[in-house]
Amino acid sequence: MSHVMNTYARMPVAFTHGEGAWLFDETGKRYLDALSGIAVSTLGHNHPRLVRAIAGQAACVLHTSNLYRIPLQEELADRLAAMSGMDEVFFCNSGCEANEAAIKLARMYGHKREVANPTIIVMEGAFHGRTMATLSATGNRKSQAGFEPLVSGFVRVPYRDIDAIRKVAEHNPNIVAVFLEIIQGEGGINIADEAFQRELRTVCDEREWLLMCDEVQCGMGRTGKWFGFQHAGIAPDVITLAKGLGSGVPIGACISAGRAKGLFGPGNHGSTFGGNPLACAAALETLAVIDDEGLMGRAVEIGEFIRNGIAQGLEGVAGVRDIRGRGLMIGIELDRPCGVLVAQALEAGLLINVTSERVVRLLPPLTFGREEANALLERLVPLLRDFLRQN
Repeated sequence: MSHVMNTYARMPVAFTHGEGAWLFDETGKRYLDALSGIAVSTLGHNHPRLVRAIAGQAACVLHTSNLYRIPLQEELADRLAAMSGMDEVFFCNSGCEANEAAIKLARMYGHKREVANPTIIVMEGAFHGRTMATLSATGNRKSQAGFEPLVSGFVRVPYRDIDAIRKVAEHNPNIVAVFLEIIQGEGGINIADEAFQRELRTVCDEREWLLMCDEVQCGMGRTGKWFGFQHAGIAPDVITLAKGLGSGVPIGACISAGRAKGLFGPGNHGSTFGGNPLACAAALETLAVIDDEGLMGRAVEIGEFIRNGIAQGLEGVAGVRDIRGRGLMIGIELDRPCGVLVAQALEAGLLINVTSERVVRLLPPLTFGREEANALLERLVPLLRDFLRQN
């Protein structure tokens, strides 16, 4: 019996190696990876440039400390600032750590404005992580159950409801920030429309609140732009990144600008491992490959091809509520719970995920091409069709 703590309902498979969009298990069976470790393996598996970059850095130095200058960290911060139009970057190891930093920035911002109980507006259906503060910000009662008391300082409103936000603004003088996922991943691939994002920016400006965008899952080129907020042309005060930033090497980032710039000083926050040379080398190479191979444009093209293929394949089949997404962040919402599809897809040599009980979630590597997209459709469409007809 394994001594690994039982925190995941793991699938009965272990992978030994990968090549491109394919993974291979211990028996040699191959699987098309349409999940990429939940939006992590941006470049797929065993990308030669990423392998060289990691091996080369490992041969130099893996880790020093944030007590010293780290030139690769400075280079990566400059790159992210240029891509996002923002100013300062704090590096950590994961999305929840990046979001924790954002929450602390908001509280620091509030206290500097002499707000006694700084409070952040968060959204129903949101997922910001599993640390105590990010779990408290998460809009999923199932994830929170058993961990009360939760951290105070959050007010929850329905997703994309600008009137609800304005109503909170009228009655709560403690609000200092709004935390928004541009696309809710765990929540079911729900997209904040561009008009809502622009109106939210206006409200935040009127109230001098921070607009904080959680880009942990939808950032890093997955939607066809570096960041989800860039589709609406807004400028957040804080954004958070992780997952696809290092293409499998753990790294997260909390990036600030505007009112959130300059809030932290030495001793206010920190990370032992965050932004170490190995992680930064992986992230810099990931960004370079996305640029050099035109992967953001490909995400738009292949994402549309997959959504259209699924729609055509399921035409006339009852039970499909919606096929939505942006770029290579795709959700297929059914009218019934469909978690069993994950195991059925695994048997068929396909890795997918189901979230919010009824939404099949696809997050393929950005290196997915037409060949892989066709292989995905050949496996997934019959599974969905049979499931809906038999259940």
